[in-house]
Amino acid sequence: MTKKWIKRAAILLGLLLVLHVVGSFIYPGVAKLKSQNPSMTALMEYRQDELRKQGKSIKIRQYWVPLSRISPYAVKAVIIAEDDKFWSHEGFDFVAMQKALEKDLKKRKLKAGGSTISQQLAKNLYLSPSKDPIRKLREAIFTWRIERSLSKRRIIELYLNVVEWGEG
Repeated sequence: MTKKWIKRAAILLGLLLVLHVVGSFIYPGVAKLKSQNPSMTALMEYRQDELRKQGKSIKIRQYWVPLSRISPYAVKAVIIAEDDKFWSHEGFDFVAMQKALEKDLKKRKLKAGGSTISQQLAKNLYLSPSKDPIRKLREAIFTWRIERSLSKRRIIELYLNVVEWGEG
């Protein structure tokens, strides 16, 4: 029995190691965000491509504002509005996700929120705005990596600087 358990544990550890190594190549590193501000996000690129397809030209102008220069009242207001458990969760608010899922099932549409600030940041930085299950899985992986690599203060600073505040 013990040998069987050890063999299974070794296989599981090996599988986790392989997944970690493969994930490192498939998913861009989030650790660089500790010290680098992104100049472009996947969402910005997506919006730019949409406009190009319509024959429109767009020039993205982004001005980075350090967290120390953002009003603490603005930070608090965004956290209260978007993710009131931001400081206490580890990237996912399962209660909010459950409520959003129940709402979606009731209305038979994938519409309700439930995403945390960290999840929204992951989506904005790395993914398209589509709502398919594979994208949501990738969002969860990025969220997990962001939460393990960055401080909450850095996450909120990134969020406030790259989130889309309405159309465009």
